[in-house]
Amino acid sequence: MQPALIARFGRIVRPPEKRRDALWVLVQGVIGARTKTRVSNEATDRLLADFGTWEAVAQAPVEALETRLANQTFPDIAAQRLKDCLLAVIDRRGAADLGHLAEMSTAEAMAWLETLPGVARKVSASVMNTSRFERPALVIDSHHRRIVQRMGLVPPSADTARAYDALMPVLPEEWSAADIDEHHLLVKRLGQTMCRPAHPKCADCPVRSDCRTGGRGRIGRP
Repeated sequence: MQPALIARFGRIVRPPEKRRDALWVLVQGVIGARTKTRVSNEATDRLLADFGTWEAVAQAPVEALETRLANQTFPDIAAQRLKDCLLAVIDRRGAADLGHLAEMSTAEAMAWLETLPGVARKVSASVMNTSRFERPALVIDSHHRRIVQRMGLVPPSADTARAYDALMPVLPEEWSAADIDEHHLLVKRLGQTMCRPAHPKCADCPVRSDCRTGGRGRIGRP
């Protein structure tokens, strides 16, 4: 699958300067539900620029956060989740800092993150994989989950956590964290351009031969 996606889309490698502090990635994930990545990135940068520290963001009124998250899909929900999440981190760690996760295994760190308000498997994997931690954890967003469900790699009812548990053990053992990140970005690109929620372009899909949906003649139908 990976070679076919690279042949179609080219290499998609996250440069070192795009790997941010783990707490930045956490915030971006908590506020980013159903919102384009670019919009959530800009909102995360704006929050830190406006308030100066994540501790100050945590102490800000929800209304002030909601104003700065106006471009998010659900700004009211995003604002409350963000405040709750940051306050939980500060309460448990004494500061808005996730440095202690470096001393944990990837699985332990993800489990700790998933006890925070607004944090599920996609966000915990993203914190570990796409931040400066650069750990081997597969980020599965809605595009990725939809594709692996259509391919028959996970059941149609599988949620993100179940898809993660099914896919991580079958990834090539030699893949680095960067390889896993590129795999996610390639599958995401496939979902954005071809394997759309409605009217997928199965006839032109580079991995159609491996797909239970496209490979069985169900072209153009989810």
